[in-house]
Amino acid sequence: MAPILQLRGVTKRFPGVIALEEIDLDIEPGEVHILVGENGAGKSSLVKVLCGIYTRDEGEILYQGQPYNPQRTQDALHAGIRVVYQEFNLLPYLSVAENIFFEKLPTKHGLVDYKKLNQDAEAVLKEVGLDVAPTSRVELLGVAQTQLIEIAKAISTESKVLFLDEPTATLTPREISRLFDIIRRLRQRGVTIIYISHRLQETFEIGDRVTVLRNGRKVDTLPMADVTVADLVRMMVGKKMGEEYPFDTTVAPGAEIFRVNNLVIKHGGAPLGFGVRAGELLGIAGLVGSGRTETMRAIFGADKRIAGDLVLNGQPLRVESPRDAVQAGLSMLTEDRKQQGLILDMPCYVNISLTDLAAVSRSGVLNHAAEVTAAEGLVDELSIRTSSVDKWVRFLSGGNQQKVVLAKWLFRGPQVLIFDEPTRGIDVGAKYEIYMLLWALAKAGKAIIIVSSDLPELLGICHRILVFSNWAISGEVERPDFSQERILELAYQNYVQTEAAPA
Repeated sequence: MAPILQLRGVTKRFPGVIALEEIDLDIEPGEVHILVGENGAGKSSLVKVLCGIYTRDEGEILYQGQPYNPQRTQDALHAGIRVVYQEFNLLPYLSVAENIFFEKLPTKHGLVDYKKLNQDAEAVLKEVGLDVAPTSRVELLGVAQTQLIEIAKAISTESKVLFLDEPTATLTPREISRLFDIIRRLRQRGVTIIYISHRLQETFEIGDRVTVLRNGRKVDTLPMADVTVADLVRMMVGKKMGEEYPFDTTVAPGAEIFRVNNLVIKHGGAPLGFGVRAGELLGIAGLVGSGRTETMRAIFGADKRIAGDLVLNGQPLRVESPRDAVQAGLSMLTEDRKQQGLILDMPCYVNISLTDLAAVSRSGVLNHAAEVTAAEGLVDELSIRTSSVDKWVRFLSGGNQQKVVLAKWLFRGPQVLIFDEPTRGIDVGAKYEIYMLLWALAKAGKAIIIVSSDLPELLGICHRILVFSNWAISGEVERPDFSQERILELAYQNYVQTEAAPA
């Protein structure tokens, strides 16, 4: 059977940069083709060429045996090629149903047939395992729920080729299992899936073949059965990597410096209480919707809390807003760095100095030279890859954007750092660098709280894990007792089981 997509010598250049260089690639119909590589390897550029956002500079593309030259995204959509991007493309003020069927809203007598729209949306939402009302506004939903809506939107169409860009980045094991079931059903229907992920281990469960990109060039395309995770890492970075989740045995937590007492963030919810020690990496696990992120946002003052007290170094804190939290010595790296953590269309130095403008001001006037000097120091310290601190953050890779978020908080000098999905959407090399930064902070005596949907990540780097289940802390697990089975058991503990939990 002929390939559904054929690329021959595809090249894409930008001023001073070759994003893609002479890419030859065949994608077979009905296969799940894994695409991996570090940030900046060319994965996104390849997708954008195939979906009409970029125009290639050289080479040839055949789609179903015919020349394929998309000039805009509509050309790709009409051809049956759709992308679910890592950065969501939903309309926040419309309902879930309106977003799913925005391109083909059902009508009756010239008006939108909302009864049919919501019924159709319920069916698609059930297929992806998302329990939200189709009439809910998207702006009120979390990142993981938004991810599933993007997937629901994609499968609601008769696509022939579907790109999934980091589809499991914020999903729990149960939701990942459902997604993989959906992918298998799509494959049986003859849909070709091109699956992009930095979670290398999970690609072996769903992939047929894998293509590795590095520095804009194709390294190789191989059957998944012929490679290991270590092989992929070596091909991606050009060298062997150390332990994927490094745990520093030399860092022993000290005295407790931050405590949450009797925190209530939901009417009828159980009071929450926990502490974190100096030099400790405290993990927060749980299913999407278990209250993990909401608890951290309430601690940071981003969301209102019904009751509860915060204590730092034995002194009570009054935190009613993020400003109060920052002034008290708390920081929070949000799960959505692009929307909530950065000003994308401003330079690195502006983003870094935002948390403490007084430190780079004289007589109330910003000192540009001081801003640049401070930013350059943190860029060097964190190994942020940018040609200049004047470069807009939008044009950095995901891993380097995450480092800019970290840099802005280090500039402030907090005692307690809350990380919500700290390695979401960044490659294996950048993850390792983030982990090293976390350990450097721990050695400096900082208290670190890490919320993550990546359970192996928490098991790999944390001293202790708190497990949330249905807006309550269902258990605390110390490192000697770590096991995936125990964490999942606690995560499901407070839910009425309507289906078997994945092993």
